[in-house]
Amino acid sequence: MMNKKLTLGLVAASLLSAGVSSTAIAHEAGDFLFRFGAVMVAPNESSQNVVTPDLGDLGQFSVDDNTQVGLNFGYMITDNWAVELLAATPFSHDISVAGDLKIAETKHLPPTLVAQYYFGNAQSKLRPYIGVGVNFTNFFDNEITNDVDNRLSDLSLSNSWGLAAQVGLDYQINSNWLVNASVWYADISTDASFNYAPNGGSDSVAVTIETDINPWVYMVSVGYKF
Repeated sequence: MMNKKLTLGLVAASLLSAGVSSTAIAHEAGDFLFRFGAVMVAPNESSQNVVTPDLGDLGQFSVDDNTQVGLNFGYMITDNWAVELLAATPFSHDISVAGDLKIAETKHLPPTLVAQYYFGNAQSKLRPYIGVGVNFTNFFDNEITNDVDNRLSDLSLSNSWGLAAQVGLDYQINSNWLVNASVWYADISTDASFNYAPNGGSDSVAVTIETDINPWVYMVSVGYKF
């Protein structure tokens, strides 16, 4: 009888231990997180009006959306606090005036570093989180695609530093794999500079338009914890 009770006790203890360890699969201090998926940048742009001497007021710049492969890398400092770096393949955007007159395109990389707070604990499979940090945006391959009868040339966009914020949600599938959805907001401002030649003549003037991109960034991804 004693042996049976001892055996049953050991089995119960083993099952209880297995049950506890099976729930302890979420993020905890010392974990590295790698996520990859689709990320869309949706600019919430505004700018000074582009006012020309021969074509009049062309209104503000508009910048279209773009979707790329997104990557982020996180490290859990404690069970609740973490740091994360957002990266992606280069985004490409069309720039238009007067509603739908495409005149240029640009590419950019927007690495963003944030400090995060994760709600719940190391036994929580569902981990919502918030983050705040800094964004650096590097614009490159700036190109005039429609010179409007030789009026436009030499486009450049200045790089940007700004604040960033995010909210997100991880769901742990097993001890290593997770799925994620997150939303970011980034403060991105740039000076768009170009040369403008009235009536397409030989004399051009340098023009600089202050432009706020300030995009919403949406990401859905699969992650791996190690």
